Amino acid sequence: MRFRVLGPVSLSPRTPSAAKPRALLATLLVQAGEVVPVHSLIDELWGTEPPRTATTTLQVYVSQLRKVLAGDGSAGRAGELLTRAPGYLLTVSDQEFDLPCFERLRTEGRTAYQEGDFGRASRLLHEALALWTGQALSGIPHGVRLESAAIRLDELRMEVLEQRIVADLRLGRHQELAGELLALANEHPLRETLHGHLMVALYRTGRGSDALRVYGRLRHSLVEELGVEPGPGMSRLHERVLRRDPSLDWQPPRNARGTNPDEGGRGAGTPGSQGAARSATGTADGPRPVPAPPSTLPAPPPGFVGRHEELAYGERALRGGAGRQPVRILAVSGPAGVGKTALALQLAHRTADLFPDGQLLIGLRGPDGRPLSSSQAGAALLRRLTDDVSGSPLTDPEELTDRLRRAVHGRRMLLVLDDAASEHQIRPLLQSGAAGAVILTGRRPVAALDGAQHLRLDAVRPQEAVELLLAAGGERMAQDPVAVAEIARLCGCFPLALRVAAAALTARPHTTPAALAGRLHDERTRLGVLREGGLDLRATLLTGYQEAGPPVRRAFRLLSLAPALDFTGWTAAALLGTGQAEAEETTEELVRAQLLEARTDGQAVRYGFHSLLRVLATELREAEPDGARTRRDAVERLGRAYVTLAGCADRQLAPGRAWRAYADAADPSLDAPAIVGASPLGWFREEATGLVETVRRTHAEGLWPLVWQLAGSAAGYFHARAAWEEWEETHELALDAARRAGSVEAEAAIQYSLGDLAWQRREAARALRCYTAAQHTFELVRDRVGAARCRIGVADVLLGQNLLEPAARRYGRALALCSAGGDLRGEVAALNGLALVNLRRGRAETAVRQLAQCGRAAEQLGDRRWTEYVRRATARLTADALRRPSPAANAVEVRPGMWLIGTATPTLTSAGAA
Repeated sequence: MRFRVLGPVSLSPRTPSAAKPRALLATLLVQAGEVVPVHSLIDELWGTEPPRTATTTLQVYVSQLRKVLAGDGSAGRAGELLTRAPGYLLTVSDQEFDLPCFERLRTEGRTAYQEGDFGRASRLLHEALALWTGQALSGIPHGVRLESAAIRLDELRMEVLEQRIVADLRLGRHQELAGELLALANEHPLRETLHGHLMVALYRTGRGSDALRVYGRLRHSLVEELGVEPGPGMSRLHERVLRRDPSLDWQPPRNARGTNPDEGGRGAGTPGSQGAARSATGTADGPRPVPAPPSTLPAPPPGFVGRHEELAYGERALRGGAGRQPVRILAVSGPAGVGKTALALQLAHRTADLFPDGQLLIGLRGPDGRPLSSSQAGAALLRRLTDDVSGSPLTDPEELTDRLRRAVHGRRMLLVLDDAASEHQIRPLLQSGAAGAVILTGRRPVAALDGAQHLRLDAVRPQEAVELLLAAGGERMAQDPVAVAEIARLCGCFPLALRVAAAALTARPHTTPAALAGRLHDERTRLGVLREGGLDLRATLLTGYQEAGPPVRRAFRLLSLAPALDFTGWTAAALLGTGQAEAEETTEELVRAQLLEARTDGQAVRYGFHSLLRVLATELREAEPDGARTRRDAVERLGRAYVTLAGCADRQLAPGRAWRAYADAADPSLDAPAIVGASPLGWFREEATGLVETVRRTHAEGLWPLVWQLAGSAAGYFHARAAWEEWEETHELALDAARRAGSVEAEAAIQYSLGDLAWQRREAARALRCYTAAQHTFELVRDRVGAARCRIGVADVLLGQNLLEPAARRYGRALALCSAGGDLRGEVAALNGLALVNLRRGRAETAVRQLAQCGRAAEQLGDRRWTEYVRRATARLTADALRRPSPAANAVEVRPGMWLIGTATPTLTSAGAA
């Protein structure tokens, strides 16, 4: 064999030495003959956080594999690695690859067994097992796909091994099998079929007491580790060994082939059915018919794509292994339309081998979509399990639980309970004591389930969304990958939305993917577009909303006004008009109903809508009779909250910057210091997007005072972070609001802030216009502090132009006005300006004295940034290096983080300090 995956991954004549190229080889081999997308290979090799060079590195690995494949000149015959959009295709000769050889021998061996040719079956299955050299796909790091493939292959190996053992038992080889089975039972202490075969082999070699001890050890292991008794087949076998049932003795099977010496047999016959799980349950006269285990699982949904990590997680949970015990309950939750049932069915079919006594799907809602009662659900399960239960529900919960317990006692079954509404609904079903597992799906996570493992489904990843569209939409989707990616984005990568979009395209042969993407762009009609035939996204999304109570539905509608993609509890409180504790309780109820998502960075919890749910909430809110009034009131409450919190953060960031207080806009119900915390910049960074959007919305609603108060409260942050575009936009809206409201004081304050923006951008002429206009207005309304601040702004521009005398006069006059008006921050800025003028004049000692005054004022103000700036500036002025002038000495920090560079024509630049 050139290619091996049934053990350590290898390629003859030379296996790549590095782990990742071997993992790439393995990923391509287990999907040989299929195109494996590049993004799937990157996910497998590097997980969810690949390096930026992942694509390039992958190409290097592919090149290395091609060289190895071509190394002996047989690449065209045995294996070839081809580039095929959207990834790579590995073609491999079946004769050179151990996996297809194994699968061929497995199929031929099973066929021979079913035909009664046990000798040939044993030989073929022996050959299949001889291809294995260890655990599947070993010696390499496993991503999601390789781990899943390894689990599947190892389980196939055990299936073939058990089939071969049954064939050998039918051939009468109990003596040879006893030792092998003892080792296998020790290696797999919970595998009942192996222990059953061992008991038969021991009994037939005259070791009945040893056979009973095997049963005792198995029962002890199952009870200790899983809390279950052995299955009914093992219990019956135990009873037959106890009473020395003659049907356990070996007899050659009638009409069987393969019993001659050349075939290696000495006869055939193992009592029981021909399946491995029933190898010891027959009668003396031959196999006893065993009814097929019940199964109501539909076929796996067609076109299922992606969810590799979730499937691997679920399969690991149900199978156990690697030191983990299998779980009894796997609870899958997520919003309507996210694909919970499809995932549950995939898992059920993948793990069917674990549940030989049946797999049942029970829908927990009636035809009208209403949840079944617990008694109705229990009766539905009983009807699947027995033939003597009437269709009427049992009214006594204890009787229901007791009958269910008797019906499933000792049976290793899988129950898929689909679309559960509450813990109360499913409690009787879970208390039945089935010796198997339950996959539970529902919109709400059922948290109060002992021993349950939870799996929450969200939207699929963008690449998986594209794959789903390509799989469901046919060739037309593949012809326009750009439009397909846009459709996936506009559908929020939501599985049901993607399927409806693909169905809509299929139903309209004249429509292109680009045209469909264009129709989806308009949020107002998006949900209407996503309706085709029996698929209606809006109706599906509405199910969770309609089941919620009135307060929760109102919150769902109002929170669609959140100004950013995510928000915190205080935002919810402002929009809902409630206290923060009540608002957070309501938002958590929305999260439980899968109408809202909760996200955390490990410190704070933030909430957000899936994009399609936000569209639905907006639709519902705007359809209300008083929707406009409701919206305006909510925006006003939110604006007041932002003014309160931004004002608090601004006072921490730059004490005294805002000399004009807007007490009328404050929201006293907010504990602003607790919400803002110790990092005002951090708060602004989190909330800047929402704050800017709230400026836009208050302007759109005509809430003029809130517009300029919001903009003004954020100016310090915009200045500190050089956020010029946001500064410009919000202040132009604020200027318009001030003029519409006829507030000359607000207009002057905004003009002053626009002057700061222009000067930070080095637009000296515009800065002088803004400062001069604002100063004139402040003087008219007798706002001496505002006029002084404008004088300082003009002086800063003049200093930047090296006009020292006029700058000094304005700084001096501003200092006097600020001192008279009690404006400490203005004093700090004026004293700093005078120090810089004197530095330019060569009067270092005077500059140092003025900086000392500036430092004392900054300490009194409580501004740590200005205090630190003064310390740095003073140290610079008193350093020996500055007494020997050099070109570098002409770079002067004129305020925290801002520098004047050069002497003749200085310019202003930002050092990026915050």
